[in-house]
Amino acid sequence: MKRLLSIALLFCMPYALGKSNLELAKQAEQLPRLVVYDSSYRQIDYPNGDVPSHYGVCSDVVIRSYRKLGIDLQKQLHEDIKKNFSQYPSQKMWGLRKPDTNIDHRRVPNLETFFARKGTVKPITVKGEDYLPGDIVSWRLDNGRPHIGIVTSIKASNSRYYLVMHNIGYGQVTEDVLFKWKIVGHYSY
Repeated sequence: MKRLLSIALLFCMPYALGKSNLELAKQAEQLPRLVVYDSSYRQIDYPNGDVPSHYGVCSDVVIRSYRKLGIDLQKQLHEDIKKNFSQYPSQKMWGLRKPDTNIDHRRVPNLETFFARKGTVKPITVKGEDYLPGDIVSWRLDNGRPHIGIVTSIKASNSRYYLVMHNIGYGQVTEDVLFKWKIVGHYSY
């Protein structure tokens, strides 16, 4: 009976996680690894703009994964920040007076605000089981810098929780970093 229940749960897992969340995790897992970390400001197209694919930062992992699902975070965030500029940290953190389609969606604090406004804010816990494939996690690094990644469907070895796809300067990699830094955001979108 236990074996039958285990098999049933295995087949139901994609539906329990939410089909789109599992698809997002799978898209993140398929991102190319060799990406030069480059946070420089660049003029990009709008909508569906992106820096050259061999460049990127942590937020590009999230943006590119959603884009593979047909979701343009650049456009969605821009439409929200345009209507609700004072709700975003753009003026306080970067001194901006209006939205900027070239960079707004690539800034982690803006993504945190967007996911909190438009997605589901999930509890921040110390239990790895609470972080499911496709969840978005944001941290503050030891130096205070913001960082963001996507929980994958790949389990950490000898663990009950999943690895995270992120880019902290060594390319877009899947690593066991969920609890490496202080978690400040946990979202589903």
